[in-house]
Amino acid sequence: MKAIISVFIWVGSGLLTVLLFLVVFILTILLFPFDKKKKVTHAQCFWWSDLLIALNPYWKMKISGLEHIDRKKTYVIIANHQSMADIVVLYQTRMQFKWVAKASLFKVPFIGWCLSLIKHIKLTRGDFSSIKEIYHQASGWLQKEMSVLFFPEGTRSSSNQMGEFQNGAFKLAIKEKKPILPICVIGTHAAIPKGSWVFRTVAAAEVVVLEPVATEGYGPGDFARLRDTVQSKIQEALLNHEKKI
Repeated sequence: MKAIISVFIWVGSGLLTVLLFLVVFILTILLFPFDKKKKVTHAQCFWWSDLLIALNPYWKMKISGLEHIDRKKTYVIIANHQSMADIVVLYQTRMQFKWVAKASLFKVPFIGWCLSLIKHIKLTRGDFSSIKEIYHQASGWLQKEMSVLFFPEGTRSSSNQMGEFQNGAFKLAIKEKKPILPICVIGTHAAIPKGSWVFRTVAAAEVVVLEPVATEGYGPGDFARLRDTVQSKIQEALLNHEKKI
């Protein structure tokens, strides 16, 4: 029975992603002169996220802290990273932003093509010129009042334990004088089966939007203090979740 349900989930998810691509592709053409920031096409990922979560009986999804988001403000969004499912659950914030995502993700059929059409930011790991370019692009979007989302661990963690945060996003927030919006992602490391395509256990995922961290008063040399402040807030949210279990 679990195998049958899993086939349904994977096929349904694939069809929904193909549909998302077709909608995004058509809207990109129709709205090309008008939707310069790709807000309309980005918003199509909201219903895609809703349907993927509803489709999977093994996913139990919760989101909290939405009251901390000021929809009129532009943020450097910082989230911990556990799974490819993070992409699905973070759309539940209903925020407009540009992902900074690894280049290999842009090559994945349909979902990667959507990322390209919506003009998310492509990172090639180990390529110094690519790293410089992503911060140039990120600065440009922030100056256009478009938030940018970073996974500063640089890679996915396999549990609720986080890796060390890299510095770039925090330097950027100070430079562009934008507040940081920390988001704690919990439980998605168990959302996608590892070593098998069969869903076997329920994964309880949670997205916790934390209070923004203002960057006023931080100078260019204070990025490490800002980084540690944000990382400690996300780590504290993870620890508080574990205490509740």
